[in-house]
Amino acid sequence: MNAPTDLSMKTNDVLRVELEVFRRQHRDLDEAIQALSERGTSDQLTLKRLKMQKLRLKDLITRIEDRLTPDIIA
Repeated sequence: MNAPTDLSMKTNDVLRVELEVFRRQHRDLDEAIQALSERGTSDQLTLKRLKMQKLRLKDLITRIEDRLTPDIIA
């Protein structure tokens, strides 16, 4: 997750590839959080860090989707 957050310098093709990578990372984090939660003996600090990382990814995914979706003027 060391990708630069400046989306203005990236082409749409690059953004689409990154979007898929970030979505996969988001799903992986979701699965890891669920697995740790189900164990019952999970480390709360680790869970909190994973959830924060997942939120950062979700924000980045949303920003990329907004950039790729054209504005529709009604």
